[in-house]
Amino acid sequence: MKRFILWIILNSIFLAIFNTFFFLLGGSEHNVTVWISYGFIHFAYFMLVITPFITRKSKRTAVLGLSIYSISVGYFIVQLVIGVILILIAPEDYKATLLIQLTIAGLYGIILVLTLIANEHTADAEKIRQYEIAYVKDASAKLKSVLDNIKEKDIKKKVEKVYDAIYSSPVKSHPSLAQLENNILNSIDELKDALLEKNNDKTTSLSETLLSAINERNQRLKNLN
Repeated sequence: MKRFILWIILNSIFLAIFNTFFFLLGGSEHNVTVWISYGFIHFAYFMLVITPFITRKSKRTAVLGLSIYSISVGYFIVQLVIGVILILIAPEDYKATLLIQLTIAGLYGIILVLTLIANEHTADAEKIRQYEIAYVKDASAKLKSVLDNIKEKDIKKKVEKVYDAIYSSPVKSHPSLAQLENNILNSIDELKDALLEKNNDKTTSLSETLLSAINERNQRLKNLN
């Protein structure tokens, strides 16, 4: 809560200074063109403030957020400079001022939305990539822990074949393989339980089943590419 209050205070500093200068130096009587620029400057600052909250959260948030934030910073600076110039000039005809401000805001909106769309694609691709890496990583880690606890050489050799097969598997995946990959992970848990029970027959059977399932998964993935 304290951080939120400090954030509000920080974001209010510019507004306080700008409005103090605006009303002390110019008073409160202005024509339409001045109020148009005044409003657009505040709009640009508002967009600058909310930009961190419209960036999708991910491990690459810093990179994605920087891209969007730089766009908002650029728009605010351009808007502040042009807005102040138009306020000082204060032309009587408001149409030119309105068109200029709308054009700048429109360009900003187009660039911002296109960047948000691109970042959504990047974040989705990252999410898929994380899932793909997780399958091989989790399966390898589970099998490694199983291997470390096997004493019998014959059994260990069979499990090592399964480990080598999963470790060398492509990290790339496909939605259609999700069920098969999940079954493989569950079978590894069953293999671990069989070893704890010292059930060599079940361990051998599960090792062969796992090796077959891993090869099937890799072959299906190969056919999908």
